Amino acid sequence: MSKTSDMIRKMFGEGDAKRDAGLTTPEDIIRYDDIRYDTIEPKWQMLDVYRPKAAEGKLPVILSIHGGGWVYGDKDVYQWYCMSLAQRGFAVVNYSYRLAPEYKYPASFEDTKTVCEWILDNAEKYGFDTENIFGVGDSAGAHMLAMLCCALTNPDYAKTTGFETAKGFMFKAIALNCGAFLITPSQEADLTTMLMGDYLPNGGTKEEFELISPVKHLTADFPPVFIMTCPGDFLNAQPANVIPELERLKVQFVYRHYGDSKNELAHVFHCNIRLPEAKLCNDEETAFFRSFLE
Repeated sequence: MSKTSDMIRKMFGEGDAKRDAGLTTPEDIIRYDDIRYDTIEPKWQMLDVYRPKAAEGKLPVILSIHGGGWVYGDKDVYQWYCMSLAQRGFAVVNYSYRLAPEYKYPASFEDTKTVCEWILDNAEKYGFDTENIFGVGDSAGAHMLAMLCCALTNPDYAKTTGFETAKGFMFKAIALNCGAFLITPSQEADLTTMLMGDYLPNGGTKEEFELISPVKHLTADFPPVFIMTCPGDFLNAQPANVIPELERLKVQFVYRHYGDSKNELAHVFHCNIRLPEAKLCNDEETAFFRSFLE
């Protein structure tokens, strides 16, 4: 364990516990917990499914990819946020994946691929409308979701990542929250670059940075995307790296910048479901998804 990863786990864990203290499962949600989606590492390869109790039949699906700097987080941390999305009329799949530095890239990517296949295989059991699958990710999760969408829509990139086996899975639209889209070596000791030493097998070579920077692998087939940030987000310069490329490729997108100088909010503020700004953001993102429903 590096000092950086150890610090992230301690700091983020304490902050998330404080943020979510006292929250309980909403009465209008039915939850299916601790479903194993693979057998390599039972501690991590588990998922939950949440649905509105009143809903019958198949529902549009949201796959949530949690953040945490590639080294922290699990489905339990994200359960409250994901259940709030389910309350908006979706079946939500919330999963844990193998974390760095114990499991370096592409372990988390492989787990995500397996969860996508699990959604297709279990659509009847849990009432998934596989014609309408959406994705949300924040911070490192937004980075992973963007990479996944590149692999799904760019055959050449898929060959380099091994994702080409996930046949029949595609996102109708996605939301990238407070994410990283271009990762490059830095002369400064910024957090993202420091974490690359734990995440990447070779610690962050030029080739590795190229491979994991989604902006380098976009095509015109990338799904419609809702991108958001806020003044207090330490990654708030990242949308400027990807938006020009989306415009060039004519990929449909919506960009939102929440908060202002008097209310800067914070990185991944949308996960704090007690905040009115989080409600607004999550309402707007799910409304964006519903605009694509067939």
